[in-house]
Amino acid sequence: MSIDRLERVNALLRREIGEALFKVFVGDSLDLACVTVTRVETARNLRNATVAISIFGHELERGRILRKIAGKAGELQSLINRDLALKYTPRLRFVLDGSLEKGDHVLGVLSKLETADGGGADDLPVAP
Repeated sequence: MSIDRLERVNALLRREIGEALFKVFVGDSLDLACVTVTRVETARNLRNATVAISIFGHELERGRILRKIAGKAGELQSLINRDLALKYTPRLRFVLDGSLEKGDHVLGVLSKLETADGGGADDLPVAP
């Protein structure tokens, strides 16, 4: 399978998993507003896929939320199988992705530096 096609499958799965989460957890107490599917890495044979999710906030509940989502992997796979025309529906494995929290932390530090500096980028000289 070509790399370009695999990237398109990954993007398609990322979008479909994000939508399927809301269908599977309808009426559940799980706060899906904090859950983001950041990336999907599908094996070249389309048999397995690693789904990276970010959980913003809820620092103490991340493990529970991740286990709850992983527990519904079969239902998510069946929804994807129904909605997509793929040769194989990949087996989903969920992992926690901390990149959004790291990015938010960096932006917070930069914001603090800007306010402590007294202006930031507006004080830089403009080239003629």
